[in-house]
Amino acid sequence: MKFLKKSDIPAHLREYVIEQQYDEYTPINHAVWRYVMRQNINFFHDVAHTAYTNGVSASGMEIERIPKVEEMHTSLQPFGWGAVAIDGYIPGVIFFDFQAHGLLPVGTDIRKLENIEYTPAPDIIHEAAGHAPILCDEKYAAYVKLFGEIGRKAIATKEEHEVFDAVRTLSNLLEKGSSTKQEIAEAEHILQEKQKAVKHLSEAEEISRLYWWTVEYGLIGDTKNPKIYGAGLLSSVGESSSCLSDEVDKIPFELEKVISTSFDITTKQPQLFVCEHFDQLIDAVKQYAERMAFNVGGTESLEKAIRSGAIATAEYSSSLQISGIFSKIIKDQNQEAIYLQTTSGTTLSHDHQLLHNHGKDVHADGFGSPIGKLKGIKKALEDLTDEELALHNIVIGHQSTLHFESGVKVEGLVHEVIKKNNKIVLIRLQNATVNFDDLELFKPEWGMYDMAVGECIKSVYAGAADPEAYFEVEDIEEIEDKKEISLSPLDQLYQKVRNIREGEYDNVIDGKRLLEIVNELDESFSNDWLLRLEVLELLSEHDTHQELQNKLRQDLTQLKIKDESLQNLIANGLKLV
Repeated sequence: MKFLKKSDIPAHLREYVIEQQYDEYTPINHAVWRYVMRQNINFFHDVAHTAYTNGVSASGMEIERIPKVEEMHTSLQPFGWGAVAIDGYIPGVIFFDFQAHGLLPVGTDIRKLENIEYTPAPDIIHEAAGHAPILCDEKYAAYVKLFGEIGRKAIATKEEHEVFDAVRTLSNLLEKGSSTKQEIAEAEHILQEKQKAVKHLSEAEEISRLYWWTVEYGLIGDTKNPKIYGAGLLSSVGESSSCLSDEVDKIPFELEKVISTSFDITTKQPQLFVCEHFDQLIDAVKQYAERMAFNVGGTESLEKAIRSGAIATAEYSSSLQISGIFSKIIKDQNQEAIYLQTTSGTTLSHDHQLLHNHGKDVHADGFGSPIGKLKGIKKALEDLTDEELALHNIVIGHQSTLHFESGVKVEGLVHEVIKKNNKIVLIRLQNATVNFDDLELFKPEWGMYDMAVGECIKSVYAGAADPEAYFEVEDIEEIEDKKEISLSPLDQLYQKVRNIREGEYDNVIDGKRLLEIVNELDESFSNDWLLRLEVLELLSEHDTHQELQNKLRQDLTQLKIKDESLQNLIANGLKLV
């Protein structure tokens, strides 16, 4: 069995990977998983895409226990995928980056019993039981991986980053169970304020909507009798059944409608989109990618990078890649960018590999460079031969003055001309000055001036061109010590029932033990419904202790009356009994 090593994971993603603390799952945690999976296997047989039901066992899912992520990884490898354990929410760009590398990020927390129907926080039921099985379908897996490759390049606004943080905080509070009403109200208020502050709808938000309404909440087939394939539905016992009712609008999948429809992660969805087949989704994400900054480039895309306030990369037509936080562009009279600037640490790369001696330590205070052609030269600067460079006095050791069509003027002693793939990507100058009208853009006392070369900006995207070099990730040492888990009295009862179910059942001995457990439930845990259901299941399966079975059914009926939120949960459980 081949497990994933941290060294197999791209270095810039390793900081998000954790060890799954499997021994910390409690008997109640395993019972929650078991209940959901039993419901899923029974319910989804007729209403989910066949790839899901076929993929449950193939992807390493077991009914009786929470899966181990390392075993999931091994099971998914024949399908070109793997799995890694992560700690809850991660930034969208990072989430998509994992998928682009064929790795399913699996949140290892599991929802509480009181949130068994639905949780807004990502958990292992959602990630493992929802996402993993359908990845065994070749066409769908190709869509998700392609989405990752495109999605990781999407640029968000600074305000949207803040909304993400607010949503993460609120969903964690809702799942926590012990949060006060005041804490939740404050988190909701902050989220509302952050949402109001969003003025621009970014490509990151639009593509996240496409992801939400397909990978998370997608239906497939026709609108009258669709099948479920979205992981959010496949991992929600409550919403998976209600989503097929007439209460939820079924809308034919159209790209423009999908990206114009927002969603609320904390509640059930009022409408869903139905695609005809997975090829339609592949075509849609490719179509959307055509309008994204990484394909469009130019001034508009640089402005997106500035609004993001986050790490982004601008790629010149020479293929030189500038990675940093973009702070400013200077425009000409036609409102086209003629000079770009970054703040703080910046790296220069080519073909996603850091250029030697051009890391963040060298460009620690930022980077600035012109964009465009030299005045009076038809040919782009990056395409000039050595002879043509000499004609224009761009020669190592010579003082040179570069007049750009835009009006930017660069003067200095040529120190080095760097070429990649027969294109000039960088010219380094000593004692340099850079000016545009009355603006002084670079002074000799600032050191060596590295001038990026390129007629235009052909691509802009989120993240760094060489993330391994940019983020300088240090490997985190594995923690060997395991926590000693102290089981609660209720957990101990759940474990006793699990032991009976997994052992050789004895009508007399085990029947007596189950009666003792029910008495303890009556005495100390009158509101617990799931363990009563498990005991009833055991007695019914072995056709014994009919009187106790009748009592448990009456108890469950009373719990349904007492708490309306339990009605469907108990009713669905009894159907399987």
